[in-house]
Amino acid sequence: GIAAEERKTVGRMVNELKDDLGNRIEQMKARLDEAETASSLQREWQDITVPSGSRRTGTMHPISTIQYEIEDIFSSMGFMIMDGPWMEDDWHNFGALNIPADHPARDMQDTFWLSNGMLLRTHTSCVQIRAMEKYPPPLRVIAPGRVFRYEATDASHENTFYQVEGLMVDRDISVSHLIYTMKTLLRQVFGREVKVRLRPGFFPFVEPGFELDINCLICDGKGCPVCKQSGWVELLPCGLVHPNVLRHCKIDPDEFSGFAFGLGLNRLVMMRYGIDDIRYFQNPDLRFLNQF
Repeated sequence: GIAAEERKTVGRMVNELKDDLGNRIEQMKARLDEAETASSLQREWQDITVPSGSRRTGTMHPISTIQYEIEDIFSSMGFMIMDGPWMEDDWHNFGALNIPADHPARDMQDTFWLSNGMLLRTHTSCVQIRAMEKYPPPLRVIAPGRVFRYEATDASHENTFYQVEGLMVDRDISVSHLIYTMKTLLRQVFGREVKVRLRPGFFPFVEPGFELDINCLICDGKGCPVCKQSGWVELLPCGLVHPNVLRHCKIDPDEFSGFAFGLGLNRLVMMRYGIDDIRYFQNPDLRFLNQF
């Protein structure tokens, strides 16, 4: 023990030591913070007036990587790859797809209308219409591309994202052709069998229509913000092409039938790489891209 007459002196010394150690720790934290900031600036900041030296290798955006994979998969199955204009007219984006002006499905699209009467395409289904107008059946085509929706953003919704629309028109096409094609795609993308479910869905341009959901690979079906705690992610609205759509493209529905699907490319990439927020794709932070 410490004698009573020494306690005051020892207590003062202990307090001084404590204050000194605290000051040293704060100084060390400040130096570490400065070093980290300097290192970060050195990595990310560039003086454009300095002659370039060694070139830093860029990286492919994950959406582009998966899009090219999907194009290769469908090309191997005999599908053409097509694209169309981002600024579309009402007929190709809505009317030809069995969505007239007074149809309630227009309210589901959250459309960006432009002052010239045109619109930003809400899906790449309009490319399917252009394909059927240009090429007679039998026809196999996919249309990957950027689409636009006027809606609020969250972990699984964006106002600009990517889709891959697909279409097959031939004689005697059935739902079994659709399911086989989709399961082949998912097996190739994920390298294994993926659990899916097919449930009824309403889309004016298909009849019957379905929603194909994929078991959430972020949480393995347990529930998370991406799947809204359901264990399933809506990935692929699909169905058999509505006879009216075929007629609008001057294809006889009594002779030909077909299936169509719309694949959410962003959500597929999220499942592939375990990305838990769709907004990362539009984020300018290069640290996101550097992971790929």
